[in-house]
Amino acid sequence: MLFNSFIFAVFFPIVVGLYWILPLRAQNLMLLAASYVFYGYWDWRFLSLIAISTIVDYFTGLKIQAENDKGEKASKKLKKRWLIVSMVTNLGLLGFFKYFNFFTDSMTDLLSNFGIQNPDMFYLDIILPVGISFYTFQTMSYTIDIYRGEMKPTRRFFDFALYVSFFPQLVAGPIERAKALLPRILNKRKFNKVQFYEGVHLIFWGLFKKVYVADNLAPMVDQLYTSSDPTTFHVMVATWAFYVQVYCDFSGYSDIARGCAKCLGIELMLNFNFPLIATNPSDRWRRWHISLSTWLRDYLYIPLGGNRKGSFMNYRNLLITMFLGGLWHGAAYSYVIWGVWEGIFLIGHRLMRPIFKGTEFITKYIPYRIRHVFRVVVFFNLVCFGWIFFRSQSPGQIWDMLQTVFIWRGSIDLALLIPLVQYGGPMFMVEIIAYLSSKENPHLFQKIPLALRGAVYGVMFYLFAMHAASAQSFVYFQF
Repeated sequence: MLFNSFIFAVFFPIVVGLYWILPLRAQNLMLLAASYVFYGYWDWRFLSLIAISTIVDYFTGLKIQAENDKGEKASKKLKKRWLIVSMVTNLGLLGFFKYFNFFTDSMTDLLSNFGIQNPDMFYLDIILPVGISFYTFQTMSYTIDIYRGEMKPTRRFFDFALYVSFFPQLVAGPIERAKALLPRILNKRKFNKVQFYEGVHLIFWGLFKKVYVADNLAPMVDQLYTSSDPTTFHVMVATWAFYVQVYCDFSGYSDIARGCAKCLGIELMLNFNFPLIATNPSDRWRRWHISLSTWLRDYLYIPLGGNRKGSFMNYRNLLITMFLGGLWHGAAYSYVIWGVWEGIFLIGHRLMRPIFKGTEFITKYIPYRIRHVFRVVVFFNLVCFGWIFFRSQSPGQIWDMLQTVFIWRGSIDLALLIPLVQYGGPMFMVEIIAYLSSKENPHLFQKIPLALRGAVYGVMFYLFAMHAASAQSFVYFQF
């Protein structure tokens, strides 16, 4: 079920209306049923995968905790075995449905290099279950946290099942930790008018970013990226537009998810914190897809050793983490290359820090605001360079795009900028207002005067109602 669909516009008010007239236990059971309806609307058969993850992690969590409760008599081997059951189940589901044919194709390519053409490889007609990358990571974090002793499992199976399948963030995140979300599910919620209004605002703002900005820019990006003979300016504008498109699409989903949860009295984590104003790679990953970046940090980068074993091992860990982060996005070489690029980008920034510090005696004479804007603009374009790897369909297209970028081809056609300004401009203006007025609580506009707030909403509603594109699936559904 799409957030930007008529069926969801009917589904969600019914859920909210029923929810607030029921007691806590009935609320949770109704939300669980609604979540399964929401997900099963695509294909009811995929519900079996969520059920498998739910059942396995519920029982492995209890088994691990049973060993924790033994104190010094606990068997570390037994704890680890139960953790491995959870990891193998979740990664097995993810690997089979998402990467089986990718690795088969890779093996075919490898064998062809040794003169073995068209080997008899086993292919499967597999449909990628929507959201599988998100809920498998979410359930794994549950058992890992219990294994580490950072939380205790719940014995309420249906409440745990709701944590796994909670429909606002089920399909594309945020990837919530059980130690944050489960208490909000287990504890009684009270209707809060302010929280409800904040939720409605986030839903509206997320839909605006998705339907007006992202969906209107998508055809332009597709056309420019499929052009047979693109100019350098074509590639530049297409990549700028893609960055804005994927940001508005994905952050729009996160805003709608957070808004729906707020309307139900449940808070979800902030997943995007003005990433377009980031000034360096580390700053960006503290602002972009925060739930994934912190998941990779806590469950991959730090266990690998983090920055505790010297610079070389730190750089190795960064590269491994970002490589796997790229592979998480999809079974394609373009995502792998993008992940490696992001790792190199982070390493390069750390290596360049002494040089940046060495120029402070010059830059201190330039006003801070000018320096900051300059850094934002430069870094925005560096991030866009990385999006070429992400958006391209093959290594061959990546190579063609890079050649076009570095060897100037064609002329400048300023008309290409019109859609980017038309659709991205209003979003940037509202983001700037939100950032300057409410840095600690983005997009809520508490400090904006009522008249200005009304004008902003009025313009957004006009654009949303009169110039919205036809509904399209969210970009991150494919991940």
